[in-house]
Amino acid sequence: MITRKRLAAGVCALVAIFATGILPAAGTASAAPQPDGQPAQAAPKVDLVLDVSGSMRTADIDGKSRMAAAKQAFNEVLDSVPQEVQLGIRTLGANYPGEDRKVGCKDTRALYPVGPLNRTEAKTAVATLAPTGWTPIGPALQGAAEDLKGGDATRRIVLITDGEDTCQPLDPCEVARDIAAQGIHLTIDTLGLIPDAKTRAQLTCIAEATGGTYTSVQHTDQLSGKVKQLVDRAADPVAVPVATTGTASCESAPQLKPGLYTDREKFAEHRSYKVDVLPGQELRASASIGMDRQTNPDYGVMLRAVTVYGREIVRGSEAGDGRTDLISTGLRYPKAPADDSDDKTPETVCLQVSNSFSAGPGVKTDPGLPVELAIDVVNGPDHASDVASFGLGRGWWLLGTLALTGLVAGLVWGWISRWRIAVWRTN
Repeated sequence: MITRKRLAAGVCALVAIFATGILPAAGTASAAPQPDGQPAQAAPKVDLVLDVSGSMRTADIDGKSRMAAAKQAFNEVLDSVPQEVQLGIRTLGANYPGEDRKVGCKDTRALYPVGPLNRTEAKTAVATLAPTGWTPIGPALQGAAEDLKGGDATRRIVLITDGEDTCQPLDPCEVARDIAAQGIHLTIDTLGLIPDAKTRAQLTCIAEATGGTYTSVQHTDQLSGKVKQLVDRAADPVAVPVATTGTASCESAPQLKPGLYTDREKFAEHRSYKVDVLPGQELRASASIGMDRQTNPDYGVMLRAVTVYGREIVRGSEAGDGRTDLISTGLRYPKAPADDSDDKTPETVCLQVSNSFSAGPGVKTDPGLPVELAIDVVNGPDHASDVASFGLGRGWWLLGTLALTGLVAGLVWGWISRWRIAVWRTN
C-alpha cells in the first residue's frame, strides 16, 4: 500500500510539472488585450539600423546581393513584429553617392520613425533602398539613440552591416560606450553580414559595450531569424546580468545574491563565488560558457557546490565535442531545516565554475571566455508533490520504481501463465 501511494505521488508530481509547464503558456497565448489597447507597461522600442553602403551590392548571400537578402529578411521580420513593440528603421549610407567624406559621414536618417508599426508603410520604405554610399556607423548609433530617447521602456538598437565604420576618428565602439555611460539602459545588438576579422572585432566591441550580442550572418534565414529573436526579446525583456569577478579560492570569492551575473574565465580555469543558504532553503544555480572564438574539440564545463572547508556537496557537469555556441550545466542543493525553528544561521556555499576548454593555434586566450551565472535561492520542498522532495531527481528512486513495476508485472504474468496451464491440463 505504501509503495502504491509513493508511486501515485510520483506520477501526480510528473503530471503537475507538465501541467504547470504547458498551461501558463497556453494562458499567455490566449490572454485578452488590455482595455482600449493600452499596454500594462510602457511599450518596448526597437530601432533597426541598416547599412545601405555601396558594399551591400556584393552578391554572396544565397546567390543574391546583401541588400536583397536584407530586404527579404526585413519583410519577414515586419510581418512578425509583436503588436506591443514600437519599431523604427534607420539607414546609414543610403543617400549620398559622392566622394566628400564629410558629407558621406553624415549620411544617416530615420527611414521609418520609431512608433506603432504600419507594416505596409514600413515595407514600402524598405523597398526603395539601394546600396549607395559610406558606412557612418558611429553617427548612425548616435541618431538611433536619439530615436529611442525618452520614457522608461525597454530600448534596443539592432545594427546590421557588412563592413567596419569608414568615418574615423569617431570610433563607433566609443559611441557605444558613451551610450552605455548615459545609464539609459539601451542595448545594442550587432549582426555582421559575411564579416571579415576587423568588422567582427568592431561589432563585437559595440555589442559588449552595452551588454548586447554579436552574430555573424551567412544566410538570409539566419538574418531574419536573429532579428526576429531580438525584437521578441525586446517585447519580453530578460534580466540584465551584473558583472562580477570570481576568484581562485572560496575565501576571497565575491558574495552573490540571487540574480544573473557575467564574468570571464580563462581557458582551463576555476573560479569561485559565495552564496548564503538558510535552513529550509534550496540553492539552484546554473553556469553557461560561451564559445566566442575557435576552440579545440572535446571540452566541458563543471559547476560544483562545496562547503567553505572544501567538501563537495553536489555537482553538475556537461561535455561536448565539435562546434557549438554555448555549453551549460546546473545544480540544486536543498539545505535541511534546522531542528530549532528559530535558527536562521545561513550556510555559506561556494560555487566553483570550471572549464576544460583549450585554444587552437593562433587563438587569443585573453580576455577569457564569457561566463553567465544564474543563481536562485527558494524555499525548500516540503511535500511529496515536489519532484526533488519525492526523490526522482536523484535517479535511484526512478530506477527503483521501474524495477518494482517490472517485478510486479512479472509475478502477475507468471501467475496468469500457471493458471492457464492448469486449466489446459484439467480439460
